[in-house]
Amino acid sequence: MTSNAARSEKRATLAWALWDWAEQPFPTLMQTFVFPLYLAGAVAAKGTDTDALLGVATGIAGLIVAIMAPVFGRRSDETGKRKFWLMINTYLLVAIMVAAFFVAPSPEYLLFGLILYGLGSVVQESAFINYYAMLRQVSTPSTIGRISGYAWGFGYAGGILLLCISLFGFILPETVFGIVLADSMNVRIVFLFSAVWFALFSIPLFRRVPEIAAAPGAKKQSVIESYIKLWSQLKSLRKQAPETFKFLISSAIYRDGLAGVFTFGAVLGSLAFGFSQTEIILFGIAANLVAGIGAAIGGRLDDILGSRAVIILSLVGLIVSGTAVFAFAGAGVITYWIGGLFLCLFVGPAQAASRTFVSRFTPAGREGEVFGLYQTTGRAASFLSGFMWAGSITVASLLLGLENATIFGIIGLLLILGVGLLLLLRVDPNPKVTYSKQP
Repeated sequence: MTSNAARSEKRATLAWALWDWAEQPFPTLMQTFVFPLYLAGAVAAKGTDTDALLGVATGIAGLIVAIMAPVFGRRSDETGKRKFWLMINTYLLVAIMVAAFFVAPSPEYLLFGLILYGLGSVVQESAFINYYAMLRQVSTPSTIGRISGYAWGFGYAGGILLLCISLFGFILPETVFGIVLADSMNVRIVFLFSAVWFALFSIPLFRRVPEIAAAPGAKKQSVIESYIKLWSQLKSLRKQAPETFKFLISSAIYRDGLAGVFTFGAVLGSLAFGFSQTEIILFGIAANLVAGIGAAIGGRLDDILGSRAVIILSLVGLIVSGTAVFAFAGAGVITYWIGGLFLCLFVGPAQAASRTFVSRFTPAGREGEVFGLYQTTGRAASFLSGFMWAGSITVASLLLGLENATIFGIIGLLLILGVGLLLLLRVDPNPKVTYSKQP
């Protein structure tokens, strides 16, 4: 390989990893720490059950992704438009963030905000299908875990910077650039800032990472024809890569537990430990820092120990940390800070190593299809964390007569992680895969 070719490959790898940094405004600001709290606190009328409405929006989005993801992924493989569809989804997310600026702090804008929230989830999950499928294009078998972990670490670093800029640059100050802000403009301007960030930092991937070639003899198909072919390819995947197929099932369980850790982390801090909005954002900054460090370390261990081993260690760490948060909740906020950050330390490696496992053991030419299934299986189980969280709290309230049983929600998440761990232990850490595309 010439030096110019090597430099070009390194630039492509860095550009791919930078997209994790670029897309952080959506999960960090739009899905977790700013936009949903803005809808609940400034937009919704008093007494509106916004948490439930956000859950409905998320559920509908999850259903759409579960139905469409495998077809989108497989078709991008065959038509050679993996980067094309990632670019389309990227700029759709940019447009959604710009549109969020126009959600004024008035109840009549709540439905508009909820639609943007749900639509953004659909587009983001669709983007991930093609982004994850590119991992093998920018790595080698000996570096794939490291690159995946570093990219995830880039994402967490971006989340830290975004939260700092949003909190100290826009939300807390009474003026921005000397201008007094009204109508929640200090929060709404964060959404415009997010759109600019995403559009700017996504450019390197589209310039540096090459598009894949179309599959020989690929023909345009209707959606119905795609589903018919998908069923036959599902059967061939089970025969061609049975351990990858089993991993998709186990990861669907534990990844929903991982999502629950972040989804309900802010709720836990606020209701169980009495954190204010500012304190929650400060915790979010620390959480992203710790999770990013964990993802980077996990990426190195992935190449040494293997993806499955890293995931197992991470799940064990999560279960131990979560148990400690529950057991020592009476000690107060120190428990949330220490135990919560340990939870975040293990989330990053588990997430990064999961996509690495799929990429390592997916038959060549089927990356987009399999990552579509990866997204679909995760979404198919996405009801678990919400149900187990709410169910654990409800049961504790009824049986123990507690007014505030939020801390018991952790038990539900731990059960999900435990089941996922048990299923993962049945997956071969080094499965044999036939690297030829099946018809």
